[in-house]
Amino acid sequence: MIVRNLKTIQGTERDVKAETWESRRLVLKDDGVGFSLHDTVMYAGTVTDMWYKNHIEAVYCIEGEATLLDRETGETHEIVPGTMYLLNAHDKHRIEVKKDMRVVCVFNPPCTGRETHDEEGAYPLLT
Repeated sequence: MIVRNLKTIQGTERDVKAETWESRRLVLKDDGVGFSLHDTVMYAGTVTDMWYKNHIEAVYCIEGEATLLDRETGETHEIVPGTMYLLNAHDKHRIEVKKDMRVVCVFNPPCTGRETHDEEGAYPLLT
């Protein structure tokens, strides 16, 4: 059994920060369960282009507000607490954050813990 608390992760190597977000990685590849679980805050007033070409990601919003743009189709979705989106086709997308948004993210394959977005907006597939 693994038990972790967000407060004990903050400020450690599992707390990864970028210009537009901070991701606290609760479950990682080395936990050996086949997925990773992240508690992420995306900052108000920011825009982030992403494309998880190496991962499938499910995102569940628990706080805040943003607009999700499908960069291939131009379709937009309002993301508010209680909304889930699944990037099941390695979708190229953009998040425009209106109010600090806190989301819980699940990645498959699991992240190793130090990933940040590359120039394409993807996480590299690390082993």
